[in-house]
Amino acid sequence: MDVDKDGSPSPIEFRLDPGSGVPTYLQLVHQVEQALRLGYLRQGDRLPRVKDIVAGLAINPNTVLKAYRELEHRGLVVGRRGVGTFVEGTLGKVGLREQAVLQKSMLAWMRTASTAGLDEDGMAALFTAALHDLRQSREGRVDEEDGGSRAGVVA
Repeated sequence: MDVDKDGSPSPIEFRLDPGSGVPTYLQLVHQVEQALRLGYLRQGDRLPRVKDIVAGLAINPNTVLKAYRELEHRGLVVGRRGVGTFVEGTLGKVGLREQAVLQKSMLAWMRTASTAGLDEDGMAALFTAALHDLRQSREGRVDEEDGGSRAGVVA
């Protein structure tokens, strides 16, 4: 947990992955969204100050401002002039107990996948395909017999 220069704690610490191909401002947006979904950020929490992020990550202040504007546009934060940027909206989240159960189940799946020979990229690809199948089935567009195993795969 970062502490702002004024001493108040910030419940989120941003990290960047320069090799991800995702624009820096979107990485910040996604991290806030993920923190909201996991319950690390709640309504009323203050996001780190722009100058603190700039100093910590060595990025342009306009990048942080762009991320904060995008979060405002999505209705998740509100900027208060001279005070800071605060979480205002929420995203659907699962309770901490349910998250722990799901994470344990997912870890078991990952171990099974690893034993079967999948590396991290293979697991991510399989997870992404299954997520696509889930979306399709919600829309009634997946053949349940096939299980949608070729969803998202271009032959």
